[in-house]
Amino acid sequence: MIIRNATINDAINREPYKGDILVRDGKLAAVGGRAEGEQGEAEIDAGGLSAYPGFVDAHSHIGLDNYGGATGGSADYNENTDIITPHLRGSDSYYPRDIAIPAALAGGVTTVAAGPGSANVLGGMFFAVKLFGNTVEAATLRDPVAMKCAFGENPKRCYKDKNNSARMTTAAKLREALFAAREYLMRKELAGDDRGKLPKYDMKAEALIPVLERRIPLKAHAHRSDDIMTALRIAREFDVRITLEHCTEGHLIVDELKEAGVPVAVGPTLTNASKLELINKSWITPGVLAAAGLQVSIITDAPVIPQQYLPLCAGLAVKAGMDPFAALQAITINPAKHVGIDDRVGSLEPGKDADIVLADGDPTVSDTKIVRVILNGTVRV
Repeated sequence: MIIRNATINDAINREPYKGDILVRDGKLAAVGGRAEGEQGEAEIDAGGLSAYPGFVDAHSHIGLDNYGGATGGSADYNENTDIITPHLRGSDSYYPRDIAIPAALAGGVTTVAAGPGSANVLGGMFFAVKLFGNTVEAATLRDPVAMKCAFGENPKRCYKDKNNSARMTTAAKLREALFAAREYLMRKELAGDDRGKLPKYDMKAEALIPVLERRIPLKAHAHRSDDIMTALRIAREFDVRITLEHCTEGHLIVDELKEAGVPVAVGPTLTNASKLELINKSWITPGVLAAAGLQVSIITDAPVIPQQYLPLCAGLAVKAGMDPFAALQAITINPAKHVGIDDRVGSLEPGKDADIVLADGDPTVSDTKIVRVILNGTVRV
């Protein structure tokens, strides 16, 4: 397939350029210039249209929330009986027929990182999923991509009558789980090939080994500045990778975040301040952090904001002062980097998956129409 005469916004080069996009076997074979096709090859005339990478959301619960109670009102993104559940996999709760998924795809969102919510100190594993497919196996891009942990009001509220009513308790429980997993890993390593010396299998500790070995990051739900700093402190203590999710008061601690140099995902901002820790929520946050040189993603936390409004959120950040190109990167290449899938998605570059959005203007502007959505080289919308 060839897309002809598009204005290409590849999310790597600041300035758009005219050219063709050549798709082969679901991949981007060439981007820009004049593509030479085979006889009878399908072509799309994109004259007057702009081409963008499929949009990527680094933090979503789509498919786990079951939009509109479509499966009997169930919501499968939090386990409410145990505050420490690192062994849970978001992919085991994903419902590929969630009616929110085609709506998101029609809005140009082709890939998300989906997983557990923030009720628990450790909630389980996020995975990267394309928003098309009959089964989770067909849709999954990578699993796992991160381990969810949470600070602030949510674990306190959800477990206040059980065993967690203070921020220091949340921090202590996370440390306890990481200490136990580190001890478990050490015993496994000391046992070597001697199965008789292996520790008793611990599913929770086993799930944390990829975190301790820095293969996946902690995905830290943190709104308030003190919670952000606690998350960073614990990551340093255990020498683990971390990404900051929500980062609501990030604009209040810019210097500290610059020093930490970790990826930040900002949002959901298109909501009211439903709890005290959101009182400083502002559309300026992503722009301030991007201008300071941080890797910024904009997130919906869907269904908090419906998934299809991800580009609109980028537009509102621009309205509040964010550089437009930085805003585009915040819904394309940056979230792909955030969850470790930028080798596959997030930009229009040869070798990557052919996930392409064709629009009649800038998708971050509300009256722009998404004309075509191509996922894995096939027109889906």
